[in-house]
Amino acid sequence: MPLPCSPNQNHLLAALPAAEFERLAGHLELVPMLLGEMLYEPGGQLQHAYFPTTAVASLHYVTESGASAESAGVGNEGVVGISLFMGGDTTPSSAVVQTAGHAYRLEGHLLKQEFNRAGLMQRLLLRYTQALITQMSQTAVCNRHHSVEQQLCRWLLMALDRVPARELVMTQELVAGMLGVRREGITEAAGQLQRAGLIRYRRGHLAVLERSGLEARACECYAVVKKELSRLLSDVQYRQGISTVVR
Repeated sequence: MPLPCSPNQNHLLAALPAAEFERLAGHLELVPMLLGEMLYEPGGQLQHAYFPTTAVASLHYVTESGASAESAGVGNEGVVGISLFMGGDTTPSSAVVQTAGHAYRLEGHLLKQEFNRAGLMQRLLLRYTQALITQMSQTAVCNRHHSVEQQLCRWLLMALDRVPARELVMTQELVAGMLGVRREGITEAAGQLQRAGLIRYRRGHLAVLERSGLEARACECYAVVKKELSRLLSDVQYRQGISTVVR
C-alpha cells in the first residue's frame, strides 16, 4: 500500500519552523506527477514551484538536433523552480518528471513573497541552490571524464536516495537520454551490473540488489554531491519525520 503523502516528506518543507510553514500550508496543493510530464519548458514563464515528496524531476537541456542530457535531478531533498526566487523567472532548460509520484505545488508569487521575508525559508532555498549548482557542476565533469558504467551507478544511487523503494520504473531509452549517451552504452553497462549481481532489469523495471556494489563501482561524483548537500543542511532542525538530509 502506498504511504500517505505529507509535506514533511519534502526536506525543505519539513525544515520550516511552524510559523513559516503555517503561512504556506493552506496554499500547498498535492499534485500527481506523471512519468514524462513537462513541469516547465525552455524560456517559459514559471508559474509554480514544486516540492517533490515521492516523485523525481529531471532538469535537462535539449539541443536543436533533439539530443538531450540531464544537468541535475530534484527529489524530496529540494524544489523545482529556483528561477522564481533567484529573479530570472525563466530558464533555457526544461523540467520533466523522471520518476512518477507526488509533489506539493505552490504558486510562484507566494514562494517569492516568503523568500523576501528573509527568514529561514530564504536561507534554506539559497543553501539548496548552492547544492544544486554543485550537482550540475559535478554532472558536467562526470559526463566528460567518467565511463558510462560509472555514470549509470551515480545516477542510480542518486535516484535511490530520492525514492522509498529499491525498484525503479525506467527504460534504457530514458536513462540514455538523461545521461546524454547512446542506448547501446546503457544496455552494455546495465548488463555488466546485472551479471555482477548488483541489479536486476526486466521490462522497464530496475531493482537494485546490492547498493554497496553500486557505490564501489561509482566514481567520486556521487559522494561529492551527497556530502555537499549534507554539509549545507547539516544544522537544519526538522519539525518531524526526517532525521537526515539524504540516506
